[in-house]
Amino acid sequence: MLNPETLPLESRQLESLAIATAIGLLMGLERERHPRAHAGVRTFGLTGLFGALSALLARELELPLWLLGGLVLVAVTLLGAQQRQPDPADPGTTSVLALLICYSLGALVWLGHARLAVMAAVGTTMLLYFKAELRGVAARLTSQDWRSMLQFAVLSLIILPILPDQGFGPYEAINPHQAWLMVVLVAGVSLAGYTALRLAGGRNGAPLVGVLGGLVSSTATTMVFARHARANPVLGTTATLVILLANLVMLIRVSALAGVLAPSVLPGLLVGAGLALVGGGVVIARDWRELAGREGLPMPETRNPTEMRAALGFGLIYAAVLVCASWLQDIAGPGGLYVLALASGLTDVDAITLSTLRMVSTHHLSTQSAAIVIQLAMLSNLTFKTGLAFVVGGPVLGRRVAQGMLAVGTGLAIGIFSLWHHPL
Repeated sequence: MLNPETLPLESRQLESLAIATAIGLLMGLERERHPRAHAGVRTFGLTGLFGALSALLARELELPLWLLGGLVLVAVTLLGAQQRQPDPADPGTTSVLALLICYSLGALVWLGHARLAVMAAVGTTMLLYFKAELRGVAARLTSQDWRSMLQFAVLSLIILPILPDQGFGPYEAINPHQAWLMVVLVAGVSLAGYTALRLAGGRNGAPLVGVLGGLVSSTATTMVFARHARANPVLGTTATLVILLANLVMLIRVSALAGVLAPSVLPGLLVGAGLALVGGGVVIARDWRELAGREGLPMPETRNPTEMRAALGFGLIYAAVLVCASWLQDIAGPGGLYVLALASGLTDVDAITLSTLRMVSTHHLSTQSAAIVIQLAMLSNLTFKTGLAFVVGGPVLGRRVAQGMLAVGTGLAIGIFSLWHHPL
């Protein structure tokens, strides 16, 4: 696209009018798919152009209300057309709103926000086009799913902005805003996996359930499929592979968090996590045919990932781990953190990971030590879930899971060893 600043004034004006018209044509083409719609490609194209011209006149005449008058005129015109030819099966509210958006985007183009207007136009057209798919998604979400999404909105849009962004407590280690930001981050990842898992269901096979289950909770996925394998030993291989997939996703999730929150730590994780993924992938590939043929698998029934009690619990754990980590770092150096990683990683790897990344971002911990701490926590977590497979799923499943976990854990151990003896 040409840079508008390098074009003559008249060329820039013509380009703005053309973009505004094109936005209308794009949205109008989608509306033409509906024979009952009162506004089609020509109406939308002209409305986009009308929005740009109204913005032009409002600016030249210094009458901002001119824009509002044009918006009202568009709404009244389409509503009048619908009154003359009413359609009980289609109230036409979507077309009215789409036309008003088209007018507004045309005005936005003239006011110098063409890129934003084009992005909004594409997004609006996608919403209009995927009507049936969106209805299907909404129909398949339960009241619990909706509560999860609304509670996530409360966590991220209401609570987070009002929390103070400064350190409190021992070592000034507790920053309420930063701590809650970690809560929002983990809840958002869990909610995405939880929603996708609810929509996909077990009918789409073990690979998808394993991946999405790992996003929601690899521990819950391990528990559910270990129980399933004990009840139905024929599916032991499939349960093993789902468990391994979920735990490989845990490695990817933790590495992704490091890449986002403290990119300098990521190189230290690549060797261990990479080898762990390769080792686990080899075990999974060994029985891939049986894995791909399974359908109708159970879904890991996890609690609402954005429940306020769960969010507060994670926030408190994160703050406690952060204080303990700062204290141990002060009195014992990185060695104290390593012990804490092994202990806290048994049941939850996210809290120690996020606390460690926070210390790196505040320059209280080196990237090498942080990478070792995170990998120790993941290794401890894998050990705990291997024991869970033995206890819940029985010795047969436990041995199968242990083979895969050993391959994954060996990769992490090599990564830790390499960092210990060959610092970054």
